[in-house]
Amino acid sequence: MTTIDGSPAASPDEPYATYAGVGAIIEIDPCVVADAVAMVPFIAAANAAVVAACTGTAGPTPEYNDTRLALIETWLAAHFYAQRDPRYTTEKAADVAVGYQSKVDLGFDNTHYGQMAMRLDTNGGLAKLNDEAKKGGRPRVGVTWLGTTEVTKYPGY
Repeated sequence: MTTIDGSPAASPDEPYATYAGVGAIIEIDPCVVADAVAMVPFIAAANAAVVAACTGTAGPTPEYNDTRLALIETWLAAHFYAQRDPRYTTEKAADVAVGYQSKVDLGFDNTHYGQMAMRLDTNGGLAKLNDEAKKGGRPRVGVTWLGTTEVTKYPGY
C-alpha cells in the first residue's frame, strides 16, 4: 500500500492520504490546521469512507489499486477539511464582504472536493454512500421476539 505522495503506508490500516497530498489540492490555513497531526481527523474520516465504499470489503465493488484509492481519499479528505474551513469565492476590503464557495446540499455534494472524490470513484461506492446518507442511512429492518417458546393458558381465555 502506498500513500498519495508515493511513500509506503505503514500497515493496511494506514490511510492513503497524507497532509502534503491534501495540501496540494486545497490551501490549508495554518490557523485551522497547524500541522500534519491536526489534519488526522479529516484524513481518518476520508479513510473510513473510502474503506467502507471503495474497497473489495464493501461488497461487489472491485478493488482499486493503491494509487486510485489514494486519489479518492485525498480529495475526500479535502472535502472534510473544506467543511471546517470553507473556500472564499469573493473578498472585499471596503465595507467588508466575503462570499464562500458552497452549495446548499448535504453529503459529498456540498464541496467541489467531495464531488471530485465521487467522480474518481467510477464504481459508484461513494455516490451510493452519499445517497444513503441523504435518505437517512441504510434502511434497517429487525424483529425482536419478546415471547416465550412455551404455550401458556390464561384463565378465561
